[in-house]
Amino acid sequence: MFGSIGMPELVIILVIALIIFGPRKLPELGRSLGRSIGEFRRASNELRSTLEEEIRVEEQKGAAQKSASTSSETPADPPAEPSSGSSSGTWR
Repeated sequence: MFGSIGMPELVIILVIALIIFGPRKLPELGRSLGRSIGEFRRASNELRSTLEEEIRVEEQKGAAQKSASTSSETPADPPAEPSSGSSSGTWR
């Protein structure tokens, strides 16, 4: 959960924080730390979604340009010519 910090190390850190900040200030610090982490997560999620949206728009633009360039590069099929067979319209 915390990488290389185990439970004994976490308990030592909490005891030191309790000694330094006191029992009255520690819950307030925990709340502000929680709010800061939540705000950071929201900002990073917003940034990630904005980047994904921009990538999606650029991919769509690239696909549209590619399809437009391939359709303009391929020559149109010449019109079909009537065959010179027995169906010339005259009966014998």
